[in-house]
Amino acid sequence: MRVAVVWNNDYTGVINKFGQPCPEEYRIGGTFEGVVAALQEGGHETLLCEGDKGLLTTLERFMPTNPQGRPSGIVFNLAEGIQGECRCTHVPAMLEMAGVPYTASGPLGHALTLDKVITKRLLRDCGVPTPNFRVMRRGTESIGDLRFPLVVKPRLEDCSLGLQLVHEPAQLRQAVEAIVTQYKQDALVEEYIDGREIAVALLGNEELDVFPLVEHDFGDRETRLMTREAKYVANAMPPQICPAQIGSGIEAVLRDISVAAFRACQCRDYARVDLRVDRFGQPFVLEINPLPGLSMSSSYVLAGMTAGYSLTSLVNRILDVAHKRYFGVGVP
Repeated sequence: MRVAVVWNNDYTGVINKFGQPCPEEYRIGGTFEGVVAALQEGGHETLLCEGDKGLLTTLERFMPTNPQGRPSGIVFNLAEGIQGECRCTHVPAMLEMAGVPYTASGPLGHALTLDKVITKRLLRDCGVPTPNFRVMRRGTESIGDLRFPLVVKPRLEDCSLGLQLVHEPAQLRQAVEAIVTQYKQDALVEEYIDGREIAVALLGNEELDVFPLVEHDFGDRETRLMTREAKYVANAMPPQICPAQIGSGIEAVLRDISVAAFRACQCRDYARVDLRVDRFGQPFVLEINPLPGLSMSSSYVLAGMTAGYSLTSLVNRILDVAHKRYFGVGVP
């Protein structure tokens, strides 16, 4: 099968540089190189292409409509977007309009999970626990019944961009002002949950596979948060334990609320739910990532490998799940 892996590496393929730019930078290697290699090992013809204004022209050449009028290929979407509002929805929306099937969530799922405030409101409506929160633009608004310490982060970013832990009002004001100034958006302010951090990897649609749970082990670190440094600086990543050493009762609860979160936010094919469990055993959903990393160091791949997959078989299984969602059968 022809599989186009779509990403964002060259940010020049736009009509104008206008609007809020994507603060992330992606380079060849890691997730992208591994996914292409995995698909090729699975016997697919691949093309790595940019998710920019030329995407549809590129795809039309690579996977033209076959004589029966059905798509002749599929996109493995890894694009985070270039600029503007809800950047991660842009490639899925283009593919929807052009009639090209693709992996992972659609525009709605990406938009809901990107907006952390909407995510939390949806979770609460479904009875899924999430930390108490407020939305701020100045940092001087009333925090109501929120209790310090508080976690402050941009409402519409991921990868721990702008994340800070604050302990008193002056720090809160500074953190909110920094987010509004740098990211041009509201700040989400939520109670810090002191406890264990668990990642739950999910695969499927109507029937969901829940992989073994992954714990980020902070040990005796002073900062017990998955900060940007902890995620991306060499040797700063906390050790990942999989399967997490957690009681069967709380594990069942974490699995159930992760599935509920996946469905509440209209995710598709695969996703990762990040949670905290406090010292009383109470779980809280922090965020949902509908496009989790697929590098060998990622918690999603670690969970998949613990479940018995290799990177190659996991990537091809994601493709199979998406193909079945569209056509009712797995990849031929």
